[in-house]
Amino acid sequence: MEFNSSLINTFAFILGLCIGSFLNVCIYRLPASKSIVHPRSMCPHCDRLIPFYDNIPVLSYVLLRARCRQCGSFISLRYPSVELLTGLFAFITVLKFGLTVTSLVYFIFIAVLLVVTFIDIDHRIIPNVITLPGIFIFFAAGLFVPQIHWKDALLGILVGGGSLYLVAQAYYLLKKVDGMGGGDVKLLAMIGAMVGWQGVLFTIFFASLSGTLAGLGVMIQKRSSMRQKIPFGPFLAIGAICYLFFGEPIISWYFGLLRG
Repeated sequence: MEFNSSLINTFAFILGLCIGSFLNVCIYRLPASKSIVHPRSMCPHCDRLIPFYDNIPVLSYVLLRARCRQCGSFISLRYPSVELLTGLFAFITVLKFGLTVTSLVYFIFIAVLLVVTFIDIDHRIIPNVITLPGIFIFFAAGLFVPQIHWKDALLGILVGGGSLYLVAQAYYLLKKVDGMGGGDVKLLAMIGAMVGWQGVLFTIFFASLSGTLAGLGVMIQKRSSMRQKIPFGPFLAIGAICYLFFGEPIISWYFGLLRG
């Protein structure tokens, strides 16, 4: 049984690496409104198709010493980083939830959040083509996940999208400028479809806290003003992922302290 479990976890990691390679394609092409299935992967510098033996996740990057075989251009560390992150998440998801439908749904959810995170970092946008279908897809997928009831998921969509929408409107009324993009609103609605209203509250708290700390860090490092724009989507994504793995014990611990 131990061997089988280790074999399954290793396979999950390798499969995650391969899926991470596809996520890199999505991160690069979706903001440019390009097809994610055609043509095959190509070098962004010389536009030549990458042969399969140069497209092995992480390994090819190491063997090629971070250079394109055709034109010699530098390959960003981003590519193997996304692959490794995806592989690690596949590994720990199966490790925690086993070889179950829950693991599959949660991993797909995490993969989507990874794509959103890096697109938002690069372009300060969260594509509707991801979040709008994602709301309905993850709400439907949640029906097969015993950890969440459909009523909680529906309330999560309303609380997630509604809360950020109200915050954005209030900020606009006070400052007469947009302080939060509509992409964040739709992203949190999608997150709510997967984690429910309790997960949304956890995500908002975690994202606000970590986002504030990151903003202060950037402000101190660059000696800039509080108007420095930082994408909020990555912090929402991190908060949602943390809830999947640690949310329930943290919430139980917190309420235990209050009863205390």
